[in-house]
Amino acid sequence: MSAATNTARAAARTLREARYPLRVWDLCVRLTHWGMALSLFVLAATGYYLGDPFVSVPGRAGDHFVMGHVKAVHLYAGIVFALSVLTRLVWMVLGGRYASWRQFVPVTRARTRRFVETVRFYTFLRVDGPGEVGHNPVAGVAYLAVYGLCAVEIATGLALWGASASPDAALHVFVSIATWLGGLQVTRWIHHVVMWLLLGFFVHHLATSILMNRVEGNGLIASIFSGTKFVKREELEREQLEGLEREKREADA
Repeated sequence: MSAATNTARAAARTLREARYPLRVWDLCVRLTHWGMALSLFVLAATGYYLGDPFVSVPGRAGDHFVMGHVKAVHLYAGIVFALSVLTRLVWMVLGGRYASWRQFVPVTRARTRRFVETVRFYTFLRVDGPGEVGHNPVAGVAYLAVYGLCAVEIATGLALWGASASPDAALHVFVSIATWLGGLQVTRWIHHVVMWLLLGFFVHHLATSILMNRVEGNGLIASIFSGTKFVKREELEREQLEGLEREKREADA
């Protein structure tokens, strides 16, 4: 094999492995991501305290009002959480390509095929991941389920909030959710269980993000701060091709 052939192959390999910066996550995606993440921790900590007050102070409760302050923080964090979730759901329809609901539901043959390949990778039946610019198809479906859990958490939270509101307050209407679920105790239990499920998802989400960051080498973790990922040329070309095919389908529809 000649030196020229070796040089050409090395150049081709370098070109294939080269990385190109691409803005993937827009500002709305990043803000709602961190709004949900940070408020979730505040909600978990304050919610756990509300269920099992582990801090006691000497003297009259009215002189300190610890429970009242914790409940207020919990409610305000709940507002941030609910607005972040609602905004992200709306942005699935109004946002760009990588914010779209299509990132969560594998509606094309190509994305369905990569869903299967990603499952094979996660179950150790494939050495390398298929590579994705946005959410990989398995993660997208998982996130859709997580948004379902978020909706349950918000609904049960509103029911519990409405139960403590004045009967003539607008929030009191949400008590009907608790009635439909079987009472306040059942509603509180669901609210508590979903909190642990969301915290469990956080642990899994962090672990898989670290894994895929190392496997794909595209700056996945840093991208949720900057919005930019570093993708291979073949991934860029595939994304461009799929984008053209989607535009053609939409034009024909």
